[in-house]
Amino acid sequence: MAAAPPSYCFVAFPPRAKDGLVVFGKNSARPRDEVQEVVYFSAADHEQESKVECTYISVDQVPRTHAIMISRPAWLWGAEMGANEHGVCIANEAINTREPAAEIEALLGMDLVRLGLERGETAKEALDVIVSLLEEHGQGGNYYEDANSCHSFQSAYLIVDRDEAWVLETVGKYWAAEKVTEGVRCICNRLSLTTKMDAEHPELRSYAQSQGWWTGEGEFNFSEVFSPVEDHLDCGAGKDSLEKQEESITVQTMMSTLRDKASGVCIDSESFLTTASGVSVLPQNRSSPCIHYFTGTPDPSRSIFKPFIFVDDVKLVPKTQSPCFGDDDPARKEPRFQEKPDRRHELYKAHEWARAIIESDQFFSQAIITEEEWEVIGMIVAECQSC
Repeated sequence: MAAAPPSYCFVAFPPRAKDGLVVFGKNSARPRDEVQEVVYFSAADHEQESKVECTYISVDQVPRTHAIMISRPAWLWGAEMGANEHGVCIANEAINTREPAAEIEALLGMDLVRLGLERGETAKEALDVIVSLLEEHGQGGNYYEDANSCHSFQSAYLIVDRDEAWVLETVGKYWAAEKVTEGVRCICNRLSLTTKMDAEHPELRSYAQSQGWWTGEGEFNFSEVFSPVEDHLDCGAGKDSLEKQEESITVQTMMSTLRDKASGVCIDSESFLTTASGVSVLPQNRSSPCIHYFTGTPDPSRSIFKPFIFVDDVKLVPKTQSPCFGDDDPARKEPRFQEKPDRRHELYKAHEWARAIIESDQFFSQAIITEEEWEVIGMIVAECQSC
């Protein structure tokens, strides 16, 4: 498999974001044939000393988990991005560091996204959950549904609520985090923290010294210490696409940024594709609800962002849920991934069908179609397919 292109995650705070809103956005660049599903899990109480089965390992369950809405590769337990009922949003980026990621099965970065959402009422609480579980269980295992090779990574996170964001970057069980409360911040698949760290693993610096990566003298720069020697991934163009916006950032601005292929934010290559996207709007005025938008389909330039609000008695949307194979799922049996079942949900199939019709029609293939026209066409075709 070719090397993965950058995958982007953004947050904008007032006054750069308009109308007292915090705006969060994430594109998930994954293998282009991978299906992502959008799934809601209600808040729940759990029995004492019970376990929760994550993608590869089980961990201790907590007495109560929050309601969450997540977008995830359909073969795993965790999430690429999501939100909870308290207005916390988290997204994950796979990163390479000087220390190779463990291939041994442990918690995936995506498992930690879901665990943070289920257990944290604020961004800081979610961060504390993630680093505590990282210390106890470690991270490792295959990030892709691939029987031929193990693709393991370290993880970075953007953790956001109505008041603040935390950029958390990890190297094994070691980590550093920066608090963000203003402006625009972007993370992608490389380390971004430098000398400003508002929290860190207590043994982070001594570990770097023990590996010969830092002398102990001078200012400690996280990225310089832990980045791989040959780090050629360029995230600059994508970061600039939102940071250089002259006008106030709105939900429409964020969606347009995620749809931007020219900047490299929206991926469409031979091996990889933006397989799902999400945008969340978090009003700093707590009397207004948070609104979360998910595509549930690949390529945001040809997908509709569907809104979701946490309310009482949420009605499930089965059309965005992939088939469940239970204990027979090749991702759960060892050796893993010996087969690839059809994980397409109804919306994914309708989206494929609509694209095939549009791209095969001579009129559409020769016309210049705007984002708005794509949305109208997509809605019409998807609605017809579901009738």
